[in-house]
Amino acid sequence: MSKYIIKVNGNPYEVEVQEVGGTASRASAPATKMPAKAAAPRTAKVAQTASGNAGEVIAPMPGTVLKLKVANGETVKKGQVILILEAMKMENEIVSTADGKVTLNVSEGQAVVAHEVMATVE
Repeated sequence: MSKYIIKVNGNPYEVEVQEVGGTASRASAPATKMPAKAAAPRTAKVAQTASGNAGEVIAPMPGTVLKLKVANGETVKKGQVILILEAMKMENEIVSTADGKVTLNVSEGQAVVAHEVMATVE
């Protein structure tokens, strides 16, 4: 039996892995949670991918726009949170890709697909 430490959502777990190949296997103890170094934040800042044009804020995954953090036409800085995207029961902070005035293409409660342009910053 081999022991490994794996991380799931930033939390380390010690697990034992037994090879099953014709030999009788015995039940192993459940995985034990290792003490975490720091608590994980409830929201995560999501960096935009380079798949869009400069100034485009692209949806990194499918989800629902939970909250708009800026108004249409507002001046924003690069890295400023523009909106909160809920995906897989997680709240993801979507940030500006550049400095400038933001034009929103989405509204609160709207579902988006991966790689959809949610806003532009010019």
